[in-house]
Amino acid sequence: QVQLVESGGGLVQAGGSLRLSCTASGRTFSTCAMGWFRQAPGKEREFVARISQIGGRTLYADSSKGRFTITRDNAKNTVYLQMSSLKPEDTAVYHCAGDRSFIIHTQVRDYDYWGPGTQVTVSS
Repeated sequence: QVQLVESGGGLVQAGGSLRLSCTASGRTFSTCAMGWFRQAPGKEREFVARISQIGGRTLYADSSKGRFTITRDNAKNTVYLQMSSLKPEDTAVYHCAGDRSFIIHTQVRDYDYWGPGTQVTVSS
């Protein structure tokens, strides 16, 4: 079992940057691929980025490619999402998620563990 808690959200102006962190408790963090998802009001939760168990493979949604970077530190049981060139449309609650599978997943239903989320608001 893995418990996830996100931090680092906040209010930022368009063009600014934020770094989100997600810290896991439990002994199986390094066996999980980790993803970031986001959910804006009235919209479905959507995939943002994913990183493999060891960190050698990353995958990004088109909306985040080139602006966001996902990394992980297994020694600290933490996954990060560095976000730059933020836009108002990036405003959402950002959730980290853990996936026990080695198959590359981008769908919400394929992730096993979820954090409660952290709010990111980008003002224009």
